[in-house]
Amino acid sequence: MNQSVLLDCQDLWKIYGSNAETFLRDRSSTPDLEALDTAGLTGAVRAADLQIMKGEIFVIMGLSGSGKSTLVRCLSRLVEPTAGSIRFEGQDLLSMSERELIEVRRKKMGMVFQQFALLPHLTVLQNVAFPLDVQGVRRAEREARAQEMINTVGLTGRENAYPRELSGGQQQRVGIARSLVGDPHLWFLDEPFSALDPLIRREMQNEFLRLQSKLHKTIIFITHDFEEAIRLADRIAVMKDGEIVQIATPEQLVTHPATEYVEEFTQHIPKTKVIQLATIMEQGCSAGSYAGDLSAHQKVADVAVQVGKSNRPFRVMNDDEPIGTIDRDRIVSLMLEQELVE
Repeated sequence: MNQSVLLDCQDLWKIYGSNAETFLRDRSSTPDLEALDTAGLTGAVRAADLQIMKGEIFVIMGLSGSGKSTLVRCLSRLVEPTAGSIRFEGQDLLSMSERELIEVRRKKMGMVFQQFALLPHLTVLQNVAFPLDVQGVRRAEREARAQEMINTVGLTGRENAYPRELSGGQQQRVGIARSLVGDPHLWFLDEPFSALDPLIRREMQNEFLRLQSKLHKTIIFITHDFEEAIRLADRIAVMKDGEIVQIATPEQLVTHPATEYVEEFTQHIPKTKVIQLATIMEQGCSAGSYAGDLSAHQKVADVAVQVGKSNRPFRVMNDDEPIGTIDRDRIVSLMLEQELVE
């Protein structure tokens, strides 16, 4: 993952109510929820600090009303922040004119929401090409690009279908293709799969991971489902009452929750689903007979059966370099630890 910063957000606030900007400016200390409530204000986003790295899937999660959707809308300036700073590709997003902002959204940001918002009178091809049409791209070029995206999301052959003729999962694929047709630098997804039934949702998560492995986009993904978050995320920000209470990898959240609130989110998630082999392997790898090679980044749950069936250990590899070994005993030990906790 490229570690350069694509988006940098510092001390971001979104407060609803009269004279919110004055209230923040005139205070000598950071207001808490009680101070906001006393002033008749609602702190939808409070003192948010985060950095989004190029190429990562950054998940923002929390319960309904935690502020996650408001935060994302602030990051794209669909909602105007009350205070703070946002730098996107080194540029001050909050100082941009409306015209400059529209250009950034059209050409550098892609967005997918829970509601598919497809245009019912347009075909799949026309829906996907629509953002390029708005930009004034010639028909042949925009339709060629749209066809490429339709193929990428697995809808080849459905180009001339209308939204009403598609399943929910197919409609969401059209929405995804439309958001990618302009080749955005930053891709926002706001609970894109929550309206789908569980089987289709799992299928779309698989599709999402497949697309990311191919396209390597920088993604901000909102969900209230922790299992979805740990499956998709490189890092997760957990929000509560408008505040980011912890930012960490899925493994760090499960093994070292920063607050009781985070611990409640993570307590029912099996550690084997989030802990990587690199965490529990035996360090070092001598010459010998091994059952095979496994990636250091693989989750324990994904290889537990394979390792459990072998009497020999496996080598753990970081790229092409052996860095340790994993055997049946270490897998079983982690599983027993999880059972004792439960």
